[in-house]
Amino acid sequence: MSDLERRGGSRPTRKQREERAYRLVLATGAFGVIGVAGLVLAIVDIIGAGLPILALVIAAICFMMFRRTVSRR
Repeated sequence: MSDLERRGGSRPTRKQREERAYRLVLATGAFGVIGVAGLVLAIVDIIGAGLPILALVIAAICFMMFRRTVSRR
């Protein structure tokens, strides 16, 4: 019984939540920039619009995950 350790709970620590939020902000920004720049290039008819739209959808998903990460208590 002397070597009992605290069990890792199902909730991440504050540091882990902070790191996850930071990575999600970076991902949201990157996918957002890629999506907007791609849409501009698609309007000018340089590339197709499929990948930029996909990038914007991924950016929206990352943003929702970010909101969920920072709103937990």
